Amino acid sequence: MKDRYYRLGCDIGGTFTDFVLLNDKTGELTINKCLTTPKDPSDAVEQGIRELEVKVPGFVEKMDEVIHGTTLVINSIIERKGARTGLITTKGFRDVLELGREIRYAPYDIFSEYPKPLVPRQYRLEVDERVRSDGTILKPLAPEDARQVVRALVSMGVESIAVCLLNSFENPTHELMIKEIIEKEAPQVSISISYHVLPQIREYERTSTTVTNAYVKPLTGSYLARLSGRLESIGCKGKLFIMLSSGGITSVDTAAQFPVRIIESGPTAAVIAGQYYGKMFNLPDMFCFDMGGTTAKSCLIQRGVAGVVPTFEV
Repeated sequence: MKDRYYRLGCDIGGTFTDFVLLNDKTGELTINKCLTTPKDPSDAVEQGIRELEVKVPGFVEKMDEVIHGTTLVINSIIERKGARTGLITTKGFRDVLELGREIRYAPYDIFSEYPKPLVPRQYRLEVDERVRSDGTILKPLAPEDARQVVRALVSMGVESIAVCLLNSFENPTHELMIKEIIEKEAPQVSISISYHVLPQIREYERTSTTVTNAYVKPLTGSYLARLSGRLESIGCKGKLFIMLSSGGITSVDTAAQFPVRIIESGPTAAVIAGQYYGKMFNLPDMFCFDMGGTTAKSCLIQRGVAGVVPTFEV
């Protein structure tokens, strides 16, 4: 039997941070709960682990893995606490975020209001380039034009830049050029390009997803770095994994690079738990409801399978 046989599940919510410790040898479960620390959520993680150690002495050195779910990303979007973000896009596509899919949620309400884009218009700049739908280049990108746009955004104080050019999922040459220019001109600025974040057709979905990734990337990256450091400082040698919105897990590095993938990190874990208990008690049809301190989430499980959607709105 391996020396490290404990696994820790840790979920950070808007109000509470919850822990479940599993002993793989005996199957014993130990739980703990403490208040979330909004200024630095890793404080609550360390506090909760130390409280668990009172109940299960010496388990930290025997931890094989820590699986972490969090609503930090979704809450920072809802509360508008992300980074000041800029967008570089193809000429003529500056307002894609506001045009969206032209869906009217209240078609007969002339006073209905829509959420403001994460990137205000003054931080959305264009470059004169064009890639055809088959990936061939219609109009090459002038490096100097891109450089001027990058410098303009940096002068406005942006902390993160999203790059989303027309048809770049077929040919990312221009996006990669801009990424290289940003790295040279402003190495301190976080970068998200659509070819890496979501290389798929449909301009609004690709742009909004890339912008969201850029908006929360600095916050998520710094938090995960602090969390990793905290776990290491208290003697944890187990691997740290982050829950994905898809229900899988990923490494800290990948989560920091693509935080948009962990928007529903914590709530998704709750759905998986509901699915598990449904199978255990022979309840194939269930409605899972997760009431948090900031948001409430729900999921329908039919015939033992949780519903999955290709798109998601915040």
